Amino acid sequence: MSVFITLLAALFVFSAVIAIHEFGHFAVAKLCGIRVNEFSIGMGPALWKTVRKGTQYTLRALPVGGYVALEGEESPESQQAEAARDRREEAAPAPVPPEEGIGIPLNEAPVWQRMLVMVAGAVMNFVLGFVVLLILLTAQSSPLTSKVIYAVEDGALCGQTGLQAGDEIVAVNGRRCFVANDIIYELVRTEQYRADFTVLRDGQTVELPDVQFDTWTDEAGQVHMSLGFTVYGLAKTPRNVLREAGNSMLYYGRIIFTSLADLLRGRESINNLSGPVGIVTAIGQAASYGWQDLLQMLALITINLGILNLLPFPALDGGKVVFLAIEGITGHAVPEKLQGSLTVAAFALLFGLMIFATYNDIIRLITGAV
Repeated sequence: MSVFITLLAALFVFSAVIAIHEFGHFAVAKLCGIRVNEFSIGMGPALWKTVRKGTQYTLRALPVGGYVALEGEESPESQQAEAARDRREEAAPAPVPPEEGIGIPLNEAPVWQRMLVMVAGAVMNFVLGFVVLLILLTAQSSPLTSKVIYAVEDGALCGQTGLQAGDEIVAVNGRRCFVANDIIYELVRTEQYRADFTVLRDGQTVELPDVQFDTWTDEAGQVHMSLGFTVYGLAKTPRNVLREAGNSMLYYGRIIFTSLADLLRGRESINNLSGPVGIVTAIGQAASYGWQDLLQMLALITINLGILNLLPFPALDGGKVVFLAIEGITGHAVPEKLQGSLTVAAFALLFGLMIFATYNDIIRLITGAV
């Protein structure tokens, strides 16, 4: 049963994230007057399809993935190869009948419109994340968590080294704290259980260098940090909920950049990378705790996917935006052969990383490592 729930939860998360991403490309292409040949939800054989205003809408058998096929998205050579392949496949979808006034090819649209189409998928991932966070914050019974210290425990080391009741925590180790979780995240990453704080105290910005924290040791000999202070709750007014949802998006989004920076600096081992198996496992664990944890995982994944897609990497939407920016500045498109070579190399690198991360996931499952 747990395996079944994990699969259902993973399908729900992946389908929602990918479908909303592809819908972003589709909607902006339509708004810009670009012809959309097909909008597909799922992959594999078509279960249902219909044509409306020159666009084929398809529901496919495998509920993971999806795509938007734009007219003129590929080079003529690629289109010819695709057409030849489709003719060889019996199950290939019927060609979309030509209609008047249904749009222009993507490669004939102005550069700025093509750029909008490319970034629209990531933008919709952010929209989904914001809506999910709004639902979670509205549904929770407890008040919102502020960044203002309510009380410091008697004798707590953090109080002896700088923190006071009434301080609003602005930043930890130079990184701005958007939500209370930012404070915890930064403290977990600190070394020797100490950190530099920036707080608002009586309306003034105060720097508190080298704030120290108490520690305790569990039965297994693991050392843990003791926070030593509590914070105020916030009333769940519409304004506070909207602001908290926006700040939570910034919190989730910054995690990916911090993680990448830690990886590049060697602070985190590449062996800690997780691939599809690890993500599915994490989704299953979240689902076992309840719908709120599952939605929280959905928000984290969709926001991070949006950010990753905007990175200036040739295989991603951000890489396509870079190519289009060069075309807009110089008036000449980057040669297709160069674009193709860079994209193939980037895909090979990403595929290699995915295989390596999947290997890590399998080893962790076998050994029982977390």
